Amino acid sequence: MLLLDTAALPPEHRVDAFRAAFGQASVPCRIEHLGPAGAVRTRMHLWHYGRANLFTTDSSGFRLLRTPRHVRMESPPVVALAVQSSGVGRFSQFGADRLVRPGELMVNDLAAPYAFAWSGSGGSRAFQVSHDQLGLPAGVVRGAAPRLAASPLHDLVRDHLLRMARDADRVAGDPGAAALGTATTELVRALLVSAGAPDRLVATVRAETLVTRVRAYVRAHLAEPALTPERVAAAHNVSVRQLYKALARAGVSLEQELIGQRLELARTELLSPVGRRRPIAATARACGFADPSHFTRRFRAAYGVTPREWQQQPGR
Repeated sequence: MLLLDTAALPPEHRVDAFRAAFGQASVPCRIEHLGPAGAVRTRMHLWHYGRANLFTTDSSGFRLLRTPRHVRMESPPVVALAVQSSGVGRFSQFGADRLVRPGELMVNDLAAPYAFAWSGSGGSRAFQVSHDQLGLPAGVVRGAAPRLAASPLHDLVRDHLLRMARDADRVAGDPGAAALGTATTELVRALLVSAGAPDRLVATVRAETLVTRVRAYVRAHLAEPALTPERVAAAHNVSVRQLYKALARAGVSLEQELIGQRLELARTELLSPVGRRRPIAATARACGFADPSHFTRRFRAAYGVTPREWQQQPGR
């Protein structure tokens, strides 16, 4: 859902609109714009995924300051895990200051004071989830904050959030959006535990979130034909036997998961401007299918039309 696009507003109304939209999506803060009010440029979106949400901002420079007074006004037990999509953010919380460069994650406890800013222009994609959904002690969340980049799950979770934001217009209205929110919460939980929890908790959460992490890993590597069970197992530090046992308990077939996701990717690609002009075999390869004939058979079995028939449908 689009919260704000200042391009549609007179310059003199943009600052107030920014503050109103940010207050709707997040928590009370003092907001300072780092430039003339008439030069403010912002697009904000908010998408709901069950009880969690994804809040995206692309904007000219600004500074947020959440003071103890703001916390007393409203202190929701919410954690925001954000990926800096462009620009360089400057974030301060719990006495620690850090730069957040493009492609890096940061975690923000919205129940506590903080400061965040970027100059020039920048972008952020923030997944906001309550403490009770995460089910983690506050100390684990705070302990993870300075060590996110050291976690082996950092890039996986970052890529997942960027994909969520990129596909949000299409996915957020789907009946499966709440389930995607739950899966994303599990990934966030696994990342925070990996970065900031004692070893005993790490082992427990790794086991609990293995299937979710495997599914996210598969999504991130769909275009690679050499995505074998052995590779998936090695990436998650388990044996192939352990991998299949965990998936079987969850009622998931690795082969069907991989093929199903590749087919969905191909179905989307075939209707894109590039995909409509590209040969079917090229789309098949781009989506991880080494054999175009095998791709065509699978596509027809799944959707009842051939890839070319789907590609040529008007008005989609």
